[in-house]
Amino acid sequence: MFRMKRYTETRGWFLFCFFACLLVLSAGRDPKLMKYETNSSSVYNHTLAMIMVEYASAVYISDMTSLFTWTCTRCRGLTEGFEVVQLIVDVESCLQSFVGVAKDPRAIIIAFRGTRGTSIQNWIEDLFWKQLDLDYPGMEGAKVHSGFYRAYHCTTIRPAILNAVKTAKEVYGDLDTIVTGHSMGGAIAAFCALDLIVNHNVPNVRVMTFGQPRIGNAVFASYYSKHLPDTIRVTHEHDIVPHLPPYFSIIPRKTYHHFPREVWLQDTSSTSNRLASYIETVCDDSGEDPNCSSNCDVRHWLGRRTNHHL
Repeated sequence: MFRMKRYTETRGWFLFCFFACLLVLSAGRDPKLMKYETNSSSVYNHTLAMIMVEYASAVYISDMTSLFTWTCTRCRGLTEGFEVVQLIVDVESCLQSFVGVAKDPRAIIIAFRGTRGTSIQNWIEDLFWKQLDLDYPGMEGAKVHSGFYRAYHCTTIRPAILNAVKTAKEVYGDLDTIVTGHSMGGAIAAFCALDLIVNHNVPNVRVMTFGQPRIGNAVFASYYSKHLPDTIRVTHEHDIVPHLPPYFSIIPRKTYHHFPREVWLQDTSSTSNRLASYIETVCDDSGEDPNCSSNCDVRHWLGRRTNHHL
């Protein structure tokens, strides 16, 4: 019996270490721009996705001067002409964001950087093991991941974002707002967008994230989708991050649950070409469409490369 217990503990620790290493290798990568085909024209705007992935990538730039003047190597192409209103860096929490105004679409863009470098260690354990541990204010039964919630609500990021959005509207007029981010940046983007809508009455807010993890339970997901129906979560192949923290279909109301709507990118080529063709599957409005990336179990992740995290 002692041997069996020791074997179970060792096996559990091995799996944890394996997935932790997998996430370290994958989550710090920047989102990549690819060619796509789509199987649906409803809900999802392919052109907007091509634009927003460039903003989600640009926010990873560490050269603040080139980012503020929008002259960095990633500050070209579909984002050319973007005017930065404010760069926001919280050094203590290793967070970075920017707010600015785009020419096309004419909108205020808010982008959040995902976890990178050593800061990824701060949330690996949360992604795998942490339970829903925080009641979302003002919504009975809605529970969220405290780490993601506090990354936005309890750092210098939130007041700086709110001030920048106010400034942008004063200078450029009452424009629509689009919030984006990759990986953990996507989780923060979702909380930011909900804050803008619910607590600050900012109209016409849209969200598009890339490789975003789950952030709350089914009650929260329902609450979120009611306020932000124009939300797209882009997932890539067998990326592990959108499957964390885990969702269990047998107890859906007690575990983490994605809000809609997912768009799942699947590689249709037989090569590892970075510009390979992809099919975009527009998933259903459940948030956990069994015909999309949710049908990928741990066996897929074990056998796949870690570059699926966009």
